[in-house]
Amino acid sequence: QVQLVESGGGLVQPGGSLRLSCRASGSAFETYNMGWYHKTPGKQRKLVASVTDGDGTYYADSVRGRFVISSDNAKNTVYLQMSSVKPEDAGTYYCKPENPLIHYLWGPGTEVTVPS
Repeated sequence: QVQLVESGGGLVQPGGSLRLSCRASGSAFETYNMGWYHKTPGKQRKLVASVTDGDGTYYADSVRGRFVISSDNAKNTVYLQMSSVKPEDAGTYYCKPENPLIHYLWGPGTEVTVPS
């Protein structure tokens, strides 16, 4: 199973920027098609961005134009560059492979705090 470790969260002021990182174990990372998920208390994780092999990307309406997902296959790492951050972006961010053939364990997530 692929193991995932997210990092880079912290306190960010509204309008500020933050870059999240997620490192995955295993090989053939370029086939994982990684996604970033956002979770707030009492709600399910929601996909906010994903990237496919070949640099195809998806963004949820709530983050399009503000967040950018990218990956470094040599480092088995996917990034989420958050800009123009809003209070509603606060929560815990997780990553996972979107390729259904890849078995994984959820990582611990990384917490983003945005004061309102």
